[in-house]
Order: sequence, then C-alpha cells, then structure tokens
Amino acid sequence: MENIKSFELSKEFLESLQEGIENQQNDYIIQSLEGVNVADIAALLDELNMEEAIYVLRLMPSDVSADILIELEEDSVVKVIREMEAFELAKLIDQMESDDAVDILNLVHNKDREDVISHLQDKEKSAHIVDLLRYDEDSAGGLMGKEFIKANQNWNVIQTIDEIRRQAEKVEKIYSIYVVDNKQHLLGRVSLKKIILASSDTKIADIYEPEVFSVPTQMDQEEVAEIMRKYDLESIPVVNSKNKLLGRITVDDILDVIREQSEEDIQAMTGFSSDVEESDSIFRISKARLPWLLIGVVGGLMGSQIIGYFEDGLSKYIALASFIPLIAATGGNVGIQSSSLVVQTLAAKSVFEESILNRFIKGLLVALVNGLMLGAFVFCTVFFIYGFEFRFGLTVGIALFCVVLLASFMGTVTPLVLDKYGINPAMASGPFITTANDLLGLAVYFGVATLLLNL
Repeated sequence: MENIKSFELSKEFLESLQEGIENQQNDYIIQSLEGVNVADIAALLDELNMEEAIYVLRLMPSDVSADILIELEEDSVVKVIREMEAFELAKLIDQMESDDAVDILNLVHNKDREDVISHLQDKEKSAHIVDLLRYDEDSAGGLMGKEFIKANQNWNVIQTIDEIRRQAEKVEKIYSIYVVDNKQHLLGRVSLKKIILASSDTKIADIYEPEVFSVPTQMDQEEVAEIMRKYDLESIPVVNSKNKLLGRITVDDILDVIREQSEEDIQAMTGFSSDVEESDSIFRISKARLPWLLIGVVGGLMGSQIIGYFEDGLSKYIALASFIPLIAATGGNVGIQSSSLVVQTLAAKSVFEESILNRFIKGLLVALVNGLMLGAFVFCTVFFIYGFEFRFGLTVGIALFCVVLLASFMGTVTPLVLDKYGINPAMASGPFITTANDLLGLAVYFGVATLLLNL
C-alpha cells in the first residue's frame, strides 16, 4: 500500500519551498514533496506563481506531474498549459486516463490541440481522446472514460481473468466487468467476486447479471449524476443509440459534477453572473458581481420613488416610515425561504413529484398560516404594546399579511418559471427575488395604508 506522508500547508513550508526554487535546490524540493498526496501538492502549487509551479512540475516524475495537473484549479491549469510546450503537455497527458486527458485538452486553444495530440506516444489513447473530443463537455459522452474492462459472454472464467490482467494495465480503478456480445453490445455486468468463486470452465454467460444501468452519450451530466446518486453506483456504462458499449463514468467524475453544480447554484443565489474564484483578478470578480448589484441599486432607486410618491401621507403618519424595514425584511425572508425550498425540490426531481398546481396550492396554504400568525403578532405588538391607534396597528398587520402571501407566491412561482425555460432556478433565491419583493412589499404596504388611513 502506498505510504502517504502527513502534510500540512503552512506559510513556513511555502516560504521554504519558494527559497528552494529560487536557489534551484532540486534535491530538497523533491525530498520535501516525496510521499505527499498529489491533491496536497496541487493545493501548494496553487499558492505559487506560474514560473514556480511549472518549475516544480518539471522536477516531478511525469506520472506524478500528470496527477497534480488534474488536481489543480482550472484557472491554474490554463496558466500552466499556456507556458508548456506541446511535447511537454503530451508527455503528461500520456500518463492520464482518457477522460482526464480530454478535460485538460478542452482548456487548450483549438489551434494547439492537434499539435499536442500529435506528440502523444500512446496511439490507442490518442484515438480515444480524439473520439471523446467529439462530445459535448456537459454530456455523458464528454464525461466518460475509455478505460474499462469488458468480457465477452462466450468466454470462460480463465479467458476472462487473462483479459482482465491485460486490460487492467490501463485501468486505474476496477468497479465492474461489463459483459458484451460479439458486436460489443452491452448485455450486463459481472462482479469480480463471482469470477473468483466460479470454476475455471464456467461461461460468463452463466454468471453475469443482465440488469445493469446505462446512460446514452447525449444525456446531460446532471441527469447522470442524479442516476448514480439515486442508485448508489460507483460507475455506470455509456452506450450509443444501438446499445454499443463506448465507455464508463466513475464516481469521482460525478463528484466533480456535483461540486461544480453546487458552486454554480451558490453563485447564482448570491448574485454572480459568471463562474469566479477568489484568486481571480479584481476586474473579473467586479464584472461578475456588478450586474446584480446594479439591479439592487435600481430596485432601491425605484423603492425610493415609491416612498417619495407617498411623501404627503408619510408626513401625516410619520410612524409608517419606521415599519418599512420590517415589511422589506419579512418579504425578503419569506421569498428566499419559498424559493430555496422549490429549488431544492427541483434539484432532486422524482417521478412522483407534485404538479405545479399542487405546489402552488401547498405554498399558498403555508403562506396563509404564516401570514395570519405574523400579521396578528405585529398588530398586537403595534396596538397593545406600542400604543398606536387601532387603525394604524391594523394597517401594519394587514400589510404584513399581504406581503407574506405575495412574497411566498413570488418565491414559489419564479424558480418554477425559470426552470421551465431552462434558466438556473437558483437565481430566484438571490438578489432577483429580494429586490422584487422589496418593491412589491413597499407598494402593498402603502397601498393598504392608503385604503385604511386615507393617506
């Protein structure tokens, strides 16, 4: 078993490594990183500048450097491969599995991609990579790897074990042995346990399991992730329209998909217009934040216009102004709660999911209960504790009740509409829903006040 060195990234170690790079103390650098997990080395290189990171990569064995490159943040990978010659990058790609190699090559400019592929030493892998590059990055075809183990249904156990030994040289992780016919159509799978326990002359056709989940090449990666999550699969075969076995997707690829989707949802909910990292430039981060901030500013200006329209009424009931934050905050909270619940449901769709009408009715009933409770509580507080007149307390209570209903409606409907039109529904949980509810809340608040207090 590989001995992994316990490692903790510290400022002192980083400075020591940078000093070693500056003084070209190659033996020290190699010894310092020997036995350290490639993920930890990648985290370390992300803290270095590009010249230093590439210096370290060139010192490491090519198989280790390849694994480190896979673990680096995407922005760092782009910067590294731009500094590498085509033959250098090809040397690392030769050490990768085909799906990881394609992920790296997708970050290379199209004009340079063919140059890198032409330098690959493994011609079989080169053919696999060219084939995989045809598929959309976000599809099952773009996610799959060509390294997997298959067995013909007509083989016996001895033949299968010999073939497993031969194929396993290029397969890092063995989860299942897929069973095919003479035309490479997927028939099922057989476990290593069954092969080991069966007698030598047993036919694979007699021991394989025909029930096997598979996905077509064009299936979206998020659908693949949901299938693997639902059925707790470690790998899943990918087939074409004729059920011919083309590749497999492993659980580590799916974990990357889930992480990317979570990051996208979080950024959408917090008002980022594009994918950004903390390490990105000030301009790029500002550019990603600015659109939603502008929407918030515009919403605030519109809100001030609404308040200004009722300026005369506010002069008669100055206390109305003190409850504006209450109305805005409650509407925002209710909207975010409602939209977050719907987004969560949409992210884990079920064949038994409720219809849009049922969801709307359920959300409305919840809003009615919450609105009545909150409205009654505020009315009692304003009238009995703060000592305002009955009509004023009733105004604030009814306005809050209406705002809760409206915010709940917006929070429920908006993500459903966005999802229907193929837009990330997580956007409904961010500045969009908050700004909309602020404006609607103010309009409702002053509308009720106009009716009850004759503003």
